[in-house]
Amino acid sequence: MAVVQRAGAAPLWWLGLVAAGAGLIPEGLTGRRIGVLVGLLFFLVAAVVVPLVRGGRAAALAGEAERAARSDILQARSVTVRNWRRGHAWWLALAFAAALGSAFALPAAGGMLLAGWGTGLWLRARRTGRVEEAREVLLWTAADALGRGAGDPLGAKATRLWTTGTEAGDAAPGGGRRR
Repeated sequence: MAVVQRAGAAPLWWLGLVAAGAGLIPEGLTGRRIGVLVGLLFFLVAAVVVPLVRGGRAAALAGEAERAARSDILQARSVTVRNWRRGHAWWLALAFAAALGSAFALPAAGGMLLAGWGTGLWLRARRTGRVEEAREVLLWTAADALGRGAGDPLGAKATRLWTTGTEAGDAAPGGGRRR
């Protein structure tokens, strides 16, 4: 589950940084100073709100998680990340274009919002990782529940989670790569 949460964090963070940097070039309608201050506010709000979204649903699903059977097939971390990024490529491109376009009104603000969104997703994955470490399990969402493009691990199609030991698969608690 944390792998899917974390899959969008890096592209959103990097696209946000690039858009914020490029967004400093035009003076904008409000000026660079106001744009950066508003962008900082957007960054902080997104970084706080995104981890809280669906937090109750995540806790409920994690509380009801069942042990995966030996016959269950776990999808590799790299496959999940690749599917998510391919499935959301157009949305990422559209968000990047919107962040660049918004620089003509509020310089850097749109890019900082994207970076805050990526930070929020990373923080959400870290919170899931702390739950996994405390319970000494990994939480998994069925790949077919994610749907095309790897979807949302807490969406309507995801009705339950499975657990495995922390050594199963190639993901570490929190969705990172196993070292």
